[in-house]
Amino acid sequence: MTRSHQVAGRVPTAVQEAPVTKHAGVVTRVLAACVDVAVVVLVTLLMDLAAAGVRFAWAPMAFRWPQPAPAVAVAAPLVVAVLYLTVAWATAGRTYGAQLLGLRVLSTRLARLGWIRSFARALACVIFPVGLLWSGVSPNRRSVQDVVFRSVVLYDDLSPYRGAGAAGTH
Repeated sequence: MTRSHQVAGRVPTAVQEAPVTKHAGVVTRVLAACVDVAVVVLVTLLMDLAAAGVRFAWAPMAFRWPQPAPAVAVAAPLVVAVLYLTVAWATAGRTYGAQLLGLRVLSTRLARLGWIRSFARALACVIFPVGLLWSGVSPNRRSVQDVVFRSVVLYDDLSPYRGAGAAGTH
């Protein structure tokens, strides 16, 4: 604290603006979910292109673009989404969208979710994505999936994107 702050009895701005771990709001969660949907669509398209490439390499003269059944066309992105969310939450505690926005998914004890709970939460998020909107009206900013699977989505103070400006380091 500088002499002027001591005299005035004020707390320095850098201390006042230090990041505080708190529950993520609905807007940040929706933005992260939009990024994650884009990742899932991209991965699904790359899988489709890879399948087409294998078919082309196997029989170039008889090649026709793959036309999966409607059930497969719907199920493939859903399966990719569940796998993507499960692996991201169980290993890093965050998806790519959550990393961009400085979020982390943890248990209510502030530990990683683990594989089973990550899978169950991912399945619930894919089947019932509207449950995310509950975080907009919940006093604790928890979605339906958070309540059911005892998880929280917090702003991550360790994110390189959060707190750098707030701590007065740039």
